[in-house]
Amino acid sequence: MSAWLGATLVAFVLIIVLLIIKQLFWNPRLKSVKNKHVVITGGSSGIGKCVAIIAARHGANVTIIARDVQKLEAAKNEILHACENKDVQRVEYLSLDIGANYENVEKALADLEKTMGPIYMLVNCAGIAICSKIEDTTPDSLNKMIHINLLGTYYCIKAVTQRMKASREGVIVLTSSAAAFLGIFGYSAYCSTKFALRGLAESIAMELRPYNISVTLSLPPDTDTPGFAIEELSKPLETKLISQTSKLVNPDVVADKLFKDALAGKFFSFIGLDGFILATLCSGMSPFKSISELLLQALLMGLLRIVSAFYLICFDKIILNCITTRDKNKKSE
Repeated sequence: MSAWLGATLVAFVLIIVLLIIKQLFWNPRLKSVKNKHVVITGGSSGIGKCVAIIAARHGANVTIIARDVQKLEAAKNEILHACENKDVQRVEYLSLDIGANYENVEKALADLEKTMGPIYMLVNCAGIAICSKIEDTTPDSLNKMIHINLLGTYYCIKAVTQRMKASREGVIVLTSSAAAFLGIFGYSAYCSTKFALRGLAESIAMELRPYNISVTLSLPPDTDTPGFAIEELSKPLETKLISQTSKLVNPDVVADKLFKDALAGKFFSFIGLDGFILATLCSGMSPFKSISELLLQALLMGLLRIVSAFYLICFDKIILNCITTRDKNKKSE
């Protein structure tokens, strides 16, 4: 009996290992963007610019959207140098505040399609993070994140879906954050907008699947971008220490994974072991790409809940240590 139990346990572990290897390292067949129109918001820097460069290398016609014209022009030159065929491919930019007014976004994207062709792939990378405890968060900061992170993404998707549905093809990417899986000290406003993007992604994935339009939710960890450098300036100490429990990732790595996962039709796009743990643990009612992915989530979800508890205990200790240190410093003053 004990031998049978031992063999069953070994087989169970082996199955999980094989499923993990398949999930993390198997490269599925990717859709082609060659000669197709790829639009990236937040494309003048960071992850967005890296995605635009990758799309250009794969033969796509690329449009980047942001507000700063000088940054857009500089990014356009970089993307042009990356083109697979510089004589054929087109690279353009559009200066637009995507979160300000839907009618402006709709008109701008409709006009863009007239000159650059139908949008096959929309990658929403525009975003901002302003960190502070909830009592220190200003209404202006909250509104800014809602408009850029949530409304900007929502407006752009709304503006392109009808034409994508008519052509019965398309790829839509929403760049959220690992903070869409767990609330983090100092991120009350930011997490609210990123959690909202997950709800948006799950909803439109269900709406658009019958029309051969795939939806991918990118969930990058802290990434070494100009935006992250600005974000660091407003982070409370607790938030910085919690962030330091995971490594800072290069934007090229995030962009490459995002691009491949989107063209493979995956719903979640995550980075590394931490990302895998969070995506598996929090998969819930999210779409799944394959039976093997579903089985892996079902087999590991309970176990990973225990693992997550250790993370939460670690974060609580960090917060309590910061409070204790501040109290001691106040008494000594």
